[in-house]
Amino acid sequence: MKKLFNFFLIVIGLLIILGFIVWKLILDPSNIPTGEYMFKSVSPDKNYTVKIYQSSGGATTGFAIRGELIENNKLFNEKKNIYWNYPQETATVKWLDNDTVNISGHEIDVKSQIFDFRYD
Repeated sequence: MKKLFNFFLIVIGLLIILGFIVWKLILDPSNIPTGEYMFKSVSPDKNYTVKIYQSSGGATTGFAIRGELIENNKLFNEKKNIYWNYPQETATVKWLDNDTVNISGHEIDVKSQIFDFRYD
């Protein structure tokens, strides 16, 4: 019985490690390719800036669009990926209010939301 219990503990541990590796290599938003800068849009109250980048995976895949949020009033201008969509070649950005931006039809509350096609 003790051997069976230890076996299950080892299997569960390995599954947790495997899950973490998959998350870091594939699903973690911080691993999104940076891409080429296209344009930026500043919120009405000038507290936020969204920079839009176009990323290409090469000849075998299409373009993707990444939106990066910068909090302008922070001491170190923290950056956060709030938008990642594939396939997409161009983007439109419109601020709906001081905290809500519409990027190519996706409304995002910059304080608490992101859009990532992999989770949609």
